[in-house]
Amino acid sequence: MINVGNDWQPLFDAEQVKPYYLELRAFLKHEYMTKIVYPPMNEIFNAFRLTPFNDVKVIIVGQDPYHEEGQAMGLSFSVHENVDEPPSLKNIHQEIIAEGVEQGPWSRDLTRWAKQGVLLLNSTLTVVQHRAASHAGKGWEQFTDNAIEALGKDERPKVFMLWGNYARSKKSLIACPNHLILESAHPSPLSVNKGFFGNGHFRACNNFLKATGQEIVIW
Repeated sequence: MINVGNDWQPLFDAEQVKPYYLELRAFLKHEYMTKIVYPPMNEIFNAFRLTPFNDVKVIIVGQDPYHEEGQAMGLSFSVHENVDEPPSLKNIHQEIIAEGVEQGPWSRDLTRWAKQGVLLLNSTLTVVQHRAASHAGKGWEQFTDNAIEALGKDERPKVFMLWGNYARSKKSLIACPNHLILESAHPSPLSVNKGFFGNGHFRACNNFLKATGQEIVIW
């Protein structure tokens, strides 16, 4: 059984006994034994471990972990510092610079965001090496949708950043009107010029946090 060590634990306790999760766990056990799967098992739930439920003020929804060696680390869009920066993350950084928002020293490891209350949540939490979306439809989506839904019902104001059509499909899970929902194209090179560049999301996020009496994110 997974112990995340913070106030996400009730969600984990409730989900881990459900049939879909038991099937998912059996599937993952076989996959990790027979294939190269990312991220390492001890990093699968990094997003939850680093950002407790009551600390979440921003949610950035990704779809799938990076699927090349050493990239995935359990946080959407983030890679370890010694790994080449993926194109989507480069574009995110470029947009942050263009917006002129408050920014600390740049690192491709986004742990510093997670520790400020930014939940970097992929919809699917594992992937087979070189095979994008190889663990889609195996049960992860039910788990992460329930997490998003729980955050969406919570009345404390939050910012949901939904980039690309897949992330935008999660909008229906966000029930409480207290939240700010920001939607745009995905930062991937294929779509970055179709509405991600110039979306103003990072400044809009910090303005909302200020207006609701919360600490801004130092991007």
